[in-house]
Amino acid sequence: MTKSDSQHLVSANAFGTADRAAVYKAIETRRDVRDQFTSREVSKELLYRLLDAAHHAPSVGFSQPWDFVVVRSREKRQQVWEAFSRANAEATEMFDKDKRKNYGTLKLEGIRKAPVNICVTCDRSRGGKVVLGKTHNPMMDIYSSVCAVQNLWLAARAEGVGVGWVSIFHDRDIRELLNIPAQLEIIAYLCVGHVDELYSEPELQARSWAKRLPLEDIVHDEEW
Repeated sequence: MTKSDSQHLVSANAFGTADRAAVYKAIETRRDVRDQFTSREVSKELLYRLLDAAHHAPSVGFSQPWDFVVVRSREKRQQVWEAFSRANAEATEMFDKDKRKNYGTLKLEGIRKAPVNICVTCDRSRGGKVVLGKTHNPMMDIYSSVCAVQNLWLAARAEGVGVGWVSIFHDRDIRELLNIPAQLEIIAYLCVGHVDELYSEPELQARSWAKRLPLEDIVHDEEW
């Protein structure tokens, strides 16, 4: 280790008991919010704390490939909801009869109810033609951008803010509505807003859609 390196290092000691518990609590109680948003506005200061948390995510070659399109206007959110609604009608028909009935009970109203929507994108050209860490796995910039989403989500949980990830839409519709350049990938469309209550377990588990797999079933030692 050089003297220059040592000047940039900080302690790697474990967090204290309370801080450590808070990190795990944020992870374990994070929820995908679909309908529980209140009408309370998200302040600019709070929003930028969440975006700053996202911006501190790890990224391949420190390329920081993400951008954030913040959507507040009611008109624009309505247009996005209409695009979602068309795709959601298509999605409904893809499930068998029993699942279709259960699917119809899910309230997917976050786009209009949450006062802020955020579209997270990935600029796959950021960092240049050759990016450290991406030379043999070109998907690493996509994975990095997903880490930014998770950072934002955990920070939001700590702030008492709910987040919902919308994935039911045609890419071309959101791209056109938000004027997203062709070279960017849409990673996530997030609904962000204050919530008073959260499900004590994932909503889809509470509604018998699926359940969490036992950890021992998905951990493999040495090989698959």
